[in-house]
Amino acid sequence: MSTLADLLSSLPFEIETPEPDPMITAPVTENAREVQAGGVFLARKGRNTDGHQFIAQAVENGAVAVVGELPQAAVQEQLHQAVYVQVPNGYEAFGYLAAAYEGHPSRQLIIAAVTGTDGKTTTATVIYHILKAAGVKVGLISTVSAVIGEREVATGLHVTNPPAHELQRYLREMVEAGMTHCVLEVTSQGLDQGRVNGTHIDVAVLTNVTHEHLDWHGSWEAYRDAKAKLFTIMRDTPRKWDYPNIAVINADEPAAPTFAEASVGSDYMLLYSVHQKTADFFADSIHYTPTHTTFMLRGNAGDIAIRSPLLGEYNVANVLAGIAGAVSAMPQLQHQQRMINAIPVGIANLPIIPGRMERIDEGQDFLAIVDFAHTPNALQRTLEAAQVMRRGDARVIAIFGSAGLRDREKRRMMAEVAAQYADISIITAEDPRTESLMGILEEMKAGAVSKGAIDGETLFLVPDRGRAIAEGCQMARTGDIVIACGKGHEQSMCFGSIEHPWDDRDAMRGALHGMPALTLPSATDPYDLSEAWRFS
Repeated sequence: MSTLADLLSSLPFEIETPEPDPMITAPVTENAREVQAGGVFLARKGRNTDGHQFIAQAVENGAVAVVGELPQAAVQEQLHQAVYVQVPNGYEAFGYLAAAYEGHPSRQLIIAAVTGTDGKTTTATVIYHILKAAGVKVGLISTVSAVIGEREVATGLHVTNPPAHELQRYLREMVEAGMTHCVLEVTSQGLDQGRVNGTHIDVAVLTNVTHEHLDWHGSWEAYRDAKAKLFTIMRDTPRKWDYPNIAVINADEPAAPTFAEASVGSDYMLLYSVHQKTADFFADSIHYTPTHTTFMLRGNAGDIAIRSPLLGEYNVANVLAGIAGAVSAMPQLQHQQRMINAIPVGIANLPIIPGRMERIDEGQDFLAIVDFAHTPNALQRTLEAAQVMRRGDARVIAIFGSAGLRDREKRRMMAEVAAQYADISIITAEDPRTESLMGILEEMKAGAVSKGAIDGETLFLVPDRGRAIAEGCQMARTGDIVIACGKGHEQSMCFGSIEHPWDDRDAMRGALHGMPALTLPSATDPYDLSEAWRFS
């Protein structure tokens, strides 16, 4: 149990001690509906909503303190008896306050954090399973779920980090469950919004930096620099016990120098590479099959034969990143043999990673896959992997879309990629939100046609995603590969401002049984759709 002043003392900027100084007996949250009696409400101005509007609701729900960005006079009428503290930046403050409330759990864990545009979840999962194979008591927090001992908790509808208070609660629960390590997936938006502030990171891992989230960050450089913050946090984290702070960087990534510069001052910097044999961890003698990938791991860990159920060159990079991350999380010499033994075992026994090249088998005579690829780079890598998997004259049929109210340039780029790397492209809905779905699809069609796609032959626009998946399956011949990209593990699709239940994997299973799912909401919803689009 802490006082408000105790929580405020964790902030990186000076704040006057509040009077009175209430005891805080419930979590810090920025959602007024989640406030509990004795808790703290953090009010900040977001891009679409100003949290200061909800102070009265938070106080009514039991908040004894409010931390906000406006002067107290501007919110005085909403406060009633609650104590108010002004901070210069609510985004920056939230993570520190949440960590302090939960007792700074990251100080008691070795934390390996993974960032990048693509491959974060896969890399984090590889690290987790290698450490488990080495007998480490390790937890995992990814955009799919939080794994704490034998318990698994879903972490959200769409890809992002859990809010700061949820992240810190998971870390505290890991400490209480006897975990010694945690693998944490970190997004650029999570870093930009301060969701990992107050978290002590020991190992920072970079997968890659490609075109994504420019709607949020404004430019590729700002996006890259947001991800580089993870390496600055790692560099500045106080050393825990005899564990060094280590940066793990993809030597094949053109933006690698930015991350290396952000890491200057850390104890070690390790490079991994698919192509460069001077890296600390690199792959040699790579062999791809439709069911697995093999290669020789060479470098700092010695020579180890790897057999991975993950397919494609991009997954060789993810596995290398995972190996380097796991070794960095257990760097002591006394653990060396343990790690060498654990690396091939942990990788060989990787489970299906939800929505990552996940095969859907209902007895059909073609391959059906659901994958999360939702960026141009990820889509290209996924389709390249599919090309490796096919045999003879089999075709790759790609079903994908691009989100509304997000990076518009990505739409054209993804369609161009599919036109070049898939035999048939079916462009469909993917969270259109309040934008015109047909407008999005027409933008994508133009990109595909510019790279040689032929409307009605190799290119089809099917607005309803359920129908699109069904038509892809109906087109498939024996041996073809039908791959639905962009949603992966996600459990909803956003039309207008409403999240409708949706799972590509269920839709694929239904399509394979001749029962396609419907995804377009009815015309009575705020999102205006023509009934002519409905699947009958």
